[in-house]
Amino acid sequence: MTRMSHLAVLPLCLLPALALAQSDREVAENMVTRAANVCPGHSTERTTPTVKKVPVGALRVMLERGLVMCPDRRLDAAAPAAFYGRLGVFTWNPDVPAASAVIVGRIDEMTRKDEYPVQTLVWDAKGTALVQQTVPAFEPRPGAAVLYNVR
Repeated sequence: MTRMSHLAVLPLCLLPALALAQSDREVAENMVTRAANVCPGHSTERTTPTVKKVPVGALRVMLERGLVMCPDRRLDAAAPAAFYGRLGVFTWNPDVPAASAVIVGRIDEMTRKDEYPVQTLVWDAKGTALVQQTVPAFEPRPGAAVLYNVR
């Protein structure tokens, strides 16, 4: 490689390090900003408290993969948390007190394994997986692109 091409590659190599260099607060703010851009049910008051409960390492993985967290009041108390695998969107009903803890637990578990199934997963307020449970379809804000990036 020529000296010039080495210089061109250097910034690309530093990008992951820069992402890791973000403070915990910045990582959480970036997830809230992503939610504001993608989630139709987003409000800072509904989104931020749950985002702040997610371990920062899990948030970093989510941002790197293009995953997003969206509050969704359309989810009912029987099934207050879901993961829309095809889109990479974790949702919870902020009006169901246990839903926040359930979605935080599932996010932590899935990001540690780095496994994100393509199907929709749904959980009850105790965190038990529900099968054949119908939940409202997730539709991002008009004009928002859900860019889910799996390896």
